[in-house]
Amino acid sequence: MSFGEANAAMSEEDKTTHIVHGRVKWFDVTKGFGFIVADDGGSDILLHANVLRNYGQGSVADGAVITVSVQQTQRGAQAVEVISIAPPEGVTLTMPDDHGENQPPDPSTQPLQPARVKWFDKVKGFGFANVFGASEDVFIHIEVLRMSGFADLQPGEAVCLRIVEGKRGKMATQVASWEAAARERAG
Repeated sequence: MSFGEANAAMSEEDKTTHIVHGRVKWFDVTKGFGFIVADDGGSDILLHANVLRNYGQGSVADGAVITVSVQQTQRGAQAVEVISIAPPEGVTLTMPDDHGENQPPDPSTQPLQPARVKWFDKVKGFGFANVFGASEDVFIHIEVLRMSGFADLQPGEAVCLRIVEGKRGKMATQVASWEAAARERAG
């Protein structure tokens, strides 16, 4: 096989994709990439920030359950499309007792509301967002973020939130990517 034939064969191989289910081993927003471990084993799969952004998220939590379309390249397995992301298994959220004597509404019954991140500080463990058309800030706790499958949020990032009213104001109970929320409404 000549060099040209080998390159042509590799180019054809590059276009073949398959679906892989796995977990996020780690993802570093600063580096712009991370790795996925497939449920059925094999080598780690590269997850580039651009592929994640195409899904509508700027970050993903370590341990998050992920389904991706994977392509074999000269450098190894690479995710080319994110199909779904779910929070790490076993992660549960205990909302602070911020509702007084009133029982908080079931978060899953609350609508997803479009919002923009005002700021978020991983070190402090919280941040705030603004819902479009409303002036009041919405508190976002880092555990809500992790439970939603995110690792971090950037100022100005467009997201959707499920919100409940607490004693000290509005609190997010779920964070979803803008695109995920659009898919939920369409489905």
